[in-house]
Amino acid sequence: MSEVPSPREVFLELVHGVCEGRGEEVLALYAEETHVEHPFHPLEAPPLRSLEELRAHFEGPTPGVPAGRTLRRRPVGIVVHETADPEVVVGEFRYEGTVVETGEAFSVPGIFVLRVRDGKIVESRDYLDHLRSARARGQLGAVLDAVRERHG
Repeated sequence: MSEVPSPREVFLELVHGVCEGRGEEVLALYAEETHVEHPFHPLEAPPLRSLEELRAHFEGPTPGVPAGRTLRRRPVGIVVHETADPEVVVGEFRYEGTVVETGEAFSVPGIFVLRVRDGKIVESRDYLDHLRSARARGQLGAVLDAVRERHG
């Protein structure tokens, strides 16, 4: 029987797996029923509550925004804070890398607040700089247009 990974280990596997494109392994980190929010998302994305919703999130473009450029990235500056609640960790990091098509460097800061139960993510609040991410992907204009349309 294998040991259940700690919340810290799950966070580290998540940020590295996202960067390395290990989609199925990343999805396997989540519970079947989960609650993933992006509170700073400029288009007020709804919470993701199932593995199918997460799969669509990781595989598909943002609705209303054209597909973007390819990013080669890695998580850096990782600091994991354990909390008084043994299920909860707060992970600080930056996704840094280059845009494959242009060679342009980028940096996108983030903080994830994860609740991990029995080795699976049951809740996550992902605070990312979505505008920097959109800029790196060549989607900033489209995202700003979508924000204008949504919010007048």
